[in-house]
Amino acid sequence: MNILLHKAPTRGYFDHGWLKTHHTFSFASYYNAARIHFGALRVLNDDAVAPGMGFDLHPHREMEIVSIPLSGTLEHKDSMGNVSAITTGEIQVMSAGTGLHHSEYNQSREQNVEFLQIWVFPDREGVKPRYENAVISDLIRPNELCVIVSPYPGDGHGGLWIYQQAWFSWGELEAGTRAEYALKSPGSFGVYVFVIDGEIEVAGQSLSPRDGLGVSEMDRFEIHAKEKARVLLIEVPEA
Repeated sequence: MNILLHKAPTRGYFDHGWLKTHHTFSFASYYNAARIHFGALRVLNDDAVAPGMGFDLHPHREMEIVSIPLSGTLEHKDSMGNVSAITTGEIQVMSAGTGLHHSEYNQSREQNVEFLQIWVFPDREGVKPRYENAVISDLIRPNELCVIVSPYPGDGHGGLWIYQQAWFSWGELEAGTRAEYALKSPGSFGVYVFVIDGEIEVAGQSLSPRDGLGVSEMDRFEIHAKEKARVLLIEVPEA
């Protein structure tokens, strides 16, 4: 087993006034040659957007984009005609494909919206852009690591899907819980473990909120929740 530890304070950080953002991997003005991507996982941004502010209409293409609000409500609009608001406990998936424009705004005039924005390289190009969202609690069970996003055309888990051999799993674990993660595909590059909140231990490493750990060259590993925790796992192939 190989591990790649990214403690929360070592991430790239920028304060743009209306946006406070942490970058796990190189993004925009943040560049770290040792942190370009983890397999097909290209971006993991931890954003906090001020009340009433947001990202104006901007383009994307040939990328799978997953957004997960951690507090507040995120308003989404895109050139496909989708208009929606996702809030804490929901997840949004967008395949940019041949190209689209979208905007993301904090719907509240009083509190920040905090959300994860995650980009994964697709395994095919030229697809028609698409968008969907779901409620995470509808897809998980307590004290288990449950798949919430799987590869096209879905693998029977009932969650969302993307154009890549990648699996997003979500765990809400009580203190003392031990949960095993088994690799979904023998061809996977590895699994990136990201702690939303709480304290866990993986492969002898203690992880705190917003810490990340890349795990590769293994077929399974165990997560021990040292206290109540929420954790996101992203299994990806090579880029």
